[in-house]
Amino acid sequence: MARHGAELLPELPQSLSRAFETYLNSLRFERGLSRNSIDAYARDLARYGTWLNGQGIGRLGEVARTHVEAFALHLLDENLAPRTRARALVAVRRFHGFALGEGLAATDPASEVSPPQEGLRLPKALSLDDVEAMLATTGGEEPAQVRAAALLELLYATGARISEAVGVDLDDVDLETSLVRLYGKGGKERIVPFGSHASTALGAWVSRIRPSMAAKARSSAPAGALFLNARGTRLSRQTAWQIVKDAGELAGLEAEVSPHTFRHSFATHLLEGGADIRVVQELLGHASVTTTQIYTKVSEETLREVYATSHPRAR
Repeated sequence: MARHGAELLPELPQSLSRAFETYLNSLRFERGLSRNSIDAYARDLARYGTWLNGQGIGRLGEVARTHVEAFALHLLDENLAPRTRARALVAVRRFHGFALGEGLAATDPASEVSPPQEGLRLPKALSLDDVEAMLATTGGEEPAQVRAAALLELLYATGARISEAVGVDLDDVDLETSLVRLYGKGGKERIVPFGSHASTALGAWVSRIRPSMAAKARSSAPAGALFLNARGTRLSRQTAWQIVKDAGELAGLEAEVSPHTFRHSFATHLLEGGADIRVVQELLGHASVTTTQIYTKVSEETLREVYATSHPRAR
């Protein structure tokens, strides 16, 4: 059985490798993180382990606070994005805290090393006109267009993450009640409703196009996925991302659009329409309402922009 994330680690001294792999396994089996989250931790630890190895450090007991601080400076020298630097240092802090708690190390050299503070970055939401322009690009009868319409409508109707959308099975969708079962981070399940536009698009895909694509799959291929590729197997995250990007370009949008843009737009439009924040929290699958509250700031920002451009004495 493959160990999640371990294959992303470089060749390191055995002591370091075992400690990293033990931590990654705990993220999978004890915390129940998704494969994507574990891989992100593995990449950050790989960067850290490579740096430690270059300093001649082969055991956790040799790591001091000065080494962690030097690694933070190394991240600055690497000219990485601020968010990437912060995430890498958080991964290092959590790893050392775990190592101390599990008795893999006698001290935690990272406990007092703080990640850089990031300013609040408001997510960019599409306007309703932009969403409709993107959906209009999928109005044809070609199989790829019908599939694109179903995917985009589902993303905007439910606020699903792209990994959640491509992970949906046919049995997870009930077109009669307009409900879909999504599996979020850590395998957490939630039921999300969708509207008539998404229902029509999904119905067209499921009844008219998907059966012929499914017939192309080999007998050993899983047949339960909602979204399929031309070979009859589950649509990949990369291909789904490209479908969204292509729709944005065809719609003539200046900014690059990603699947997460649809998630931002879903939340922002609901809140601007008067939805209760805790309802939006449940729909998004956020563990805490504080995570959802960033979207209320988007709405406030929108109000400020409208006021600034519309009120005769705003300036």
